[in-house]
Amino acid sequence: MSRSALLNIDTQQSFFHREYWQEDDFPAFQQAISQLISGCQDLKIPVVDIFHVDDEGPFSLASGYVKAMPFLQHHADVAFQKHVHNAFTDTGLDLWLRQRDINHLIICGIRTEQCCETTTRVASDLGYRVSFVSEAMLTFPMRWKGVTLDTQTLRHRTETVLAGRFAQIQTVAECLESLS
Repeated sequence: MSRSALLNIDTQQSFFHREYWQEDDFPAFQQAISQLISGCQDLKIPVVDIFHVDDEGPFSLASGYVKAMPFLQHHADVAFQKHVHNAFTDTGLDLWLRQRDINHLIICGIRTEQCCETTTRVASDLGYRVSFVSEAMLTFPMRWKGVTLDTQTLRHRTETVLAGRFAQIQTVAECLESLS
C-alpha cells in the first residue's frame, strides 16, 4: 500500500527578487499548486514545505524572503530548509518520511528543471515512487550558448527525461484522482 506526502519545493518569496522573475505563467501556477495542496489536505496527505536558503541575497534568511509566497494559505505539516538543489541532502527529510512509512512523493513547486527535477531524481534513487506534477510547477526561460529555452520547452524536456525512469508525470487532476 502506498502512503503519500506532498513536497512543495521552494515556493518562496525569494523568487520575486530575482532578475529573471516574470509573471507570465504565475497565475496558472498559483491555481494549479493551490488546487493540488488543497486536494492533498482534503485527503489527509501531509504537506511538506521545502525552502531554499543561501548565505547571501534574496535566498538568505537575513533577506526576510525565505517564506511562503503570499497566495499560499496552507499549514504545512513540517518545513525543511535546504542549501543544495535537492530536498534530501542535510535536511532530515528522508528520516521524517521513513518514520511515517511514506513511500510515495508528489512533487510541486519552483523551478521545474532545477530543484523539482533534482529532488525527483534523488527521491527515485532512494526508493520512493514519485508523481511529478509539472502543471503545479513554475520555471523561467533559460539561455545558454546563444539559445533560449522557453518555459514550455523546459517543462517538456524535464518531463521527457523523468517519465518512466524517475517519476510518473501527472496533471493535478490525474494526481488527485489516483490518490482517491
